[in-house]
Amino acid sequence: MTAKVTDIWRHPLKSHGREALESVTMTAGQTMPGDRVWAVAHEASKADGSEWVPCANFTRGSKAPGLMAINARLDDASGQLTLTHPARPDLTFDPENPDDLQRFLEWEKPLLPENRAGSSHIVRVPGRGMTDTPFPSVSLANLSSHRAVEQAIGNKLSPLRWRSNIWFDPGEAWAENDWLGREVQIGAAVFAVRERVVRCLATTANPETGERDADTLKTLKDNWGHQDFSVYAEVVRGGEIRLGDAVKVL
Repeated sequence: MTAKVTDIWRHPLKSHGREALESVTMTAGQTMPGDRVWAVAHEASKADGSEWVPCANFTRGSKAPGLMAINARLDDASGQLTLTHPARPDLTFDPENPDDLQRFLEWEKPLLPENRAGSSHIVRVPGRGMTDTPFPSVSLANLSSHRAVEQAIGNKLSPLRWRSNIWFDPGEAWAENDWLGREVQIGAAVFAVRERVVRCLATTANPETGERDADTLKTLKDNWGHQDFSVYAEVVRGGEIRLGDAVKVL
């Protein structure tokens, strides 16, 4: 299989926006730098930042589709995070600063359904991003698989609805599902592919508008018998990855 990296994305605040990168340096055993560094815990959450906890503890796109239209920009030097949304003014704040928390909660509140537990605080787990897996994962996604979903639905879809980290295009749909238990080299980094990503309602929302507009889950189930898209991998050898780098199954 021959493929190249087409896109690199990180999501600094879990479920609250994405940021495109031209390059990233991976470290063995760690999540992508700047990805899911923070997560927004809701009022019923047990998350206190002491350890990894499942996504049910957080305010997220599956329950609040309006969040899917957020874009993010993280200043790595200052730690300042800027969020933009078509229905909200731009917000720049420091997720580590308790004094900024209320400004963020007020900015986010109109994007949340009224019948859900409201957001209460932002958590960070030392040493890893708050990905959806107990192990520090990076999601690898295939543009050929995305086009297969588009074709089955019958209209164009933004790949951003999948919220994946590293994209490639081998010209063969679902090739990534055969990588389980194998290693893949991307640029100078090597990943062990651990599991397929089971998708949720967040993927039904348009990342430009935050409105549900495509039944991705039914389409996956009806056409392929599952609700999986992309794979979770773990970094086993660190190194730099740049747009255009080769993707090789080892």
